[in-house]
Order: sequence, then structure tokens, then C-alpha cells
Amino acid sequence: MKTRRAIHLRAHHLPWNNAGNLADNDLSADDVVRETGWVFNNETGDELTHQAFVETGDKEVQRYIRLLQLESFPFETSTVLEIGSGIGRMTSSLTNRSKKVIAADVDSAFLERCRQTVARFGRIDRLNTLHVANGKTLALGDDSVDMAFSYITLQHCQPQDALNLVREAIRVTRKGGLVVLNFRTWVRSDVALVPLGITVRRLWKVPVLGKRLARWRWSTRLGWQANRLKPDTVLANVETDLSDIKIFHSIKRDLSVANLRKSAVVTVPTNRINPSHWWLVAQVS
Repeated sequence: MKTRRAIHLRAHHLPWNNAGNLADNDLSADDVVRETGWVFNNETGDELTHQAFVETGDKEVQRYIRLLQLESFPFETSTVLEIGSGIGRMTSSLTNRSKKVIAADVDSAFLERCRQTVARFGRIDRLNTLHVANGKTLALGDDSVDMAFSYITLQHCQPQDALNLVREAIRVTRKGGLVVLNFRTWVRSDVALVPLGITVRRLWKVPVLGKRLARWRWSTRLGWQANRLKPDTVLANVETDLSDIKIFHSIKRDLSVANLRKSAVVTVPTNRINPSHWWLVAQVS
């Protein structure tokens, strides 16, 4: 576990470090869900169960397949990379649908729990795990997967790390495959939330106090959002590697794509997407 500890020196990794410490112990998966719910589903409480936790992931997989127009994707014959699997909330559903799933996470203790989750609720014979040791590169060969998928993960990375992971997702996806990546962008409330988040991440580094703050829900919800990325920023260096580019965003807001070849980019307003989120769905060319 020495490697895992070494990569959590950055402030925005501290909540994962604390959750990973719990996952390292002999706690059941139910206990991990109850005690670190703020990491996985923004809920805590004695009534939470591992099964209910995984069921929320299954519902979201179904929802985003529909909202992101992925119904025709051949999951049953494909290898799917999930960047930011955590303890397997959505991974189990992906293994039930796909030929093979590679669950990738920055925390090796989470990957152990992910295997346990999939063994209980999914298809463990279809699962491989991948430790993202430095938080920004994927130890996979070029053209290794048919889809690279990530949900509520890239917003927790430092901006450059997130952009590096986008390039890595494209690199490891086969020509004609899909990248399906979720991002957080600017909303009006960020005028207050971003400075508060910076303050919280600094407090996380304070001995004793920081360790407590990094386990509290209100603190982590403020501090773990390490970036805000616009479509222009994400696509600036990778647009030429993609085709059939679609930007899905909330119907409640406008999200422009200003500095790109607009003929190659389609914006799709839809419901049931958080106004602060957007998705990149594109084919690797």
C-alpha cells in the first residue's frame, strides 16, 4: 500500500486517502458505504446498504445510456474502461452489460473493494482493475478498449491532470470507439464555491483538523471539486483526434462551443443532467 499513500499528497486527494484507509481495514463494504458515503453518493447513515448503493449506480448507467444516446453501442462485445471506478457503484452494472470492464482508480484499496462489489453484484469474470498510480496516466496500450467512460471523476483532478486523462482516454480507445466523459463547468454559484473550495483544501493539510475536515460531508463537497473545465478547453488539443463530437448539457442552461470548428461539434441540451455538468461523447478518429 506504500504506492497508494505516496500519490495522495495533493490536497484534493485527502478525502480519498481517508476513505482508502477505511477500505484498507477489515470493514465490510456496507460499513465503508455508511462511513464514507460522501465520497461515493453524497449520503451517509446507518440505513445505507451496499446493495442499495450499487442499485443507484445501475439506475444511473441505464439513465446515461438513454440520455447520451448510447443504446446502439455494442456493450456485449466490447471492452469498457471506467476511469474513476471507486468501490464499484457503477462497475457492477457495466460488467453485467459488457464483454470486459477495466476499472481504473487512483486508490488501490478502492480497487480491492471494487472487486468485492462486482463479485457480489456483477460479473467478476469480466472485470480487470487498473491502478492509476500517478493520477494522470493509464498503464494500458494504445487501442486497448472500445469505450472510455468516466462520471464525476475528472472534476476532482487538478486541471492539467484531468486534461492528461482525456488524452489518455483517447489514446487507449480503438479507432471508431467512443469516449464518454463527464465534466463540471462554471455556474454562477462558483463565484463563492471556488474560493471556498481552495480554502477547504488548504485546511485539509492542517494536522489533526485537516484529517477531521476531510471526512466531513460539507467539507468534502466544497473541497473535492478541483477544477471547472469548459468544452473549448477540453477539446482544444484533442479535437482533431475525434469525430462525431457531441456535447450533452442541461436543458436549463446554454453551453456554447466558441473556439472550435462548429461544424464538427453538436451541442445537445437534455434533461436530468445537472446544470453544472456536461458530457463529451465522441468517436475516436
